[in-house]
Amino acid sequence: MESEEARRVNRALNKMGKLYREVKSRKLAELGLHPGQDVLLWLLAQEEGGMTVSQLAARLGIEPPTATRTLARLEKRELFRREPVPADRRQVRVVLTQEARRLVPRIEAVWDELAEEALGGLTRERREAVVEALEDAGDRLREQVAEAVLAEE
Repeated sequence: MESEEARRVNRALNKMGKLYREVKSRKLAELGLHPGQDVLLWLLAQEEGGMTVSQLAARLGIEPPTATRTLARLEKRELFRREPVPADRRQVRVVLTQEARRLVPRIEAVWDELAEEALGGLTRERREAVVEALEDAGDRLREQVAEAVLAEE
């Protein structure tokens, strides 16, 4: 890739990332949520019996202390409860409350709005091409992160 093209790619990705996060932040604020909390709640909603903090962190691709901090913010709103794990007294499962479950369709609606606002003006073929390109780029960057983590160990 030539230097000018590389700069254009970097500008576009940086600008898109910032704008996406800003619009998402504003929409989630209407639900009383911050970016990241939406994904955490959505993932928990997929598991009727809840998940341990370690399982949740692994699914989110974050460290357990980060998941714990996010949960601490959500706990103030009573969006989940902690239940003991019968096989391991040191562990607890995080289980969504009914109030949190009612939020999930609203979170999904925010995601639908964001997708429509970002790419809705494109044809189905162009949207598919954009999504494929972003997924491919994400896969390549994920490989680099994994390699860096292995090198540190």
